[in-house]
Amino acid sequence: MTVPARIDLHTHSTVSDGTDTPRELVRAALDAGLDVVALTDHDTWDGLAEAADEARVVGIELVPGVEVSGERAGRSVHVLAYGGDRTHPGLVAELARIREGRTERLPRMLARLGELGMPLTEAQVAVHAHDTPSLGRPHVADAMVAAGYVADRDEAFASFLAEGGPAYVERYSPDVFAIVRLIRAAGAVPVVAHPWGRGSREVLPLEVLGALVEEGLAGWEVDHVEHTPQERAELDAYARRLGVLATGSSDYHGTGKSHNPLGAHLTDPEQYARLRALLG
Repeated sequence: MTVPARIDLHTHSTVSDGTDTPRELVRAALDAGLDVVALTDHDTWDGLAEAADEARVVGIELVPGVEVSGERAGRSVHVLAYGGDRTHPGLVAELARIREGRTERLPRMLARLGELGMPLTEAQVAVHAHDTPSLGRPHVADAMVAAGYVADRDEAFASFLAEGGPAYVERYSPDVFAIVRLIRAAGAVPVVAHPWGRGSREVLPLEVLGALVEEGLAGWEVDHVEHTPQERAELDAYARRLGVLATGSSDYHGTGKSHNPLGAHLTDPEQYARLRALLG
């Protein structure tokens, strides 16, 4: 079987916090010269049917996925789940609980922004949410931009919405070890997203990644915009030592993250062949 050459395994659409619809994202991936693209919206599979339909029309390979929001030691950790049973009761229930946590914290987040002199209503945020079932901080950031409070999403997060920021509000997130076990139970392939991005190296040091492998983790992203060259080298070397996947991706969000164009970082074809084998 021929292995495609240009493979991007982590992207987002309007079904979570991207700015392209699933159909638009697939066409953009084709225009970017990709052979394979994975749609991995936050905590929902809702965009996959539309993306798959378009992928068949344009002739690009689509990998079905979801980015599951979790935590370790009170810090955010995300795990990409590729393939698997999208009707698995345990995973379906957990994703619903995570999405509910996203929605429930919105009023508290808006209250904090109001106290900071940046009043927003839920209706103003909804304009930017595009009926997503997975409401997130990026939608709040977009409302802040529209109201003229900040210049872009990056400023909104850096100054207000990032973990520990003055408008940040915690929400329900399952433990990362439990997520890996649940993804495996659903027959999917778990890969940690940007494990050392956003200053998270102390949250997921090598020994913790190794412990996750013992629980069934299949690998982690190595080539990602939030990893330094030295971090990529260390993560790649450890993945090779343990014999697990070392992937690469753009983490594309459309205009939501202008520094993450499709194909910005790619997965090595050999690594993708291994993932494809795991997908069955």
